[in-house]
Amino acid sequence: MITKGVKVIVISAQDSAAIKSSIQQAVNKGIKVVAYDRLAQGPVSAYVSFDNVEVGKLQGEALLTSLGSKATPKSKIVMINGDDADPNAAQFKKGAHEALDGKVDIAYEQSGLWKDTVANQKVTAAITQLGAKNIAGVYSANDGMAGGIATALKGAGISGIPLTGQDAELAGIQRIVAGTQSSTVYKAFKPEAEAAATLAVDLAQGKSISSLATTTQTSGSGNKVPSQLLTPVSVTKANIKDTVIKDGLYTVAQICTADFAKACKAAGLQ
Repeated sequence: MITKGVKVIVISAQDSAAIKSSIQQAVNKGIKVVAYDRLAQGPVSAYVSFDNVEVGKLQGEALLTSLGSKATPKSKIVMINGDDADPNAAQFKKGAHEALDGKVDIAYEQSGLWKDTVANQKVTAAITQLGAKNIAGVYSANDGMAGGIATALKGAGISGIPLTGQDAELAGIQRIVAGTQSSTVYKAFKPEAEAAATLAVDLAQGKSISSLATTTQTSGSGNKVPSQLLTPVSVTKANIKDTVIKDGLYTVAQICTADFAKACKAAGLQ
């Protein structure tokens, strides 16, 4: 794209640090770069994402709400964070700690590397260390890891405890319906994509983006980047209909397959 002489590149960086030299090359050629969802390092012109600290807070608050009267400073919580190499993961973790610290006992905390298999192993180790009966709830930074965690909990005979997530994945929504996951965080794709497109067009036309990018985020390379941060939404069984179904992300038929038909009926989805 640099060789072809494009005016703007929108990039969702798999590795925010590794992309830095390529972004520098683009900027050297006069190309504007918009970081999408994850803040890439280097001289990025604009960044669009969700408020990731708020995502973590929503996860922590949802966990506390699910715990109800069991949310005490002695209640042991297992915390499985994202990959430390991902700048978003640090923000989710920060927000979650802001919500949870002092309210519950985070008795075991590890990175699950955004992998269901690793999260499964870490929670299995936590169960061995703490004892199955002593775990009040599990914080999972996303739905992918929550899948592996739910399997570990079931294998240990643990049921009915809160388990968080993020991304509103179909499997995560189905677990919420079934009661094996308590919440997720929905980050609507359409507004994020539209925001990135608007920023890209304005940058290409040389317009000011200050009315859109109303805040600033500092990347891992120390660059201060004009940012547009959207508002995430917590999803529980109570508001599936008003969030992911209402927005057309999933249909009732997609969620309520044969395995989940009974649970869907009980949740008022069929």
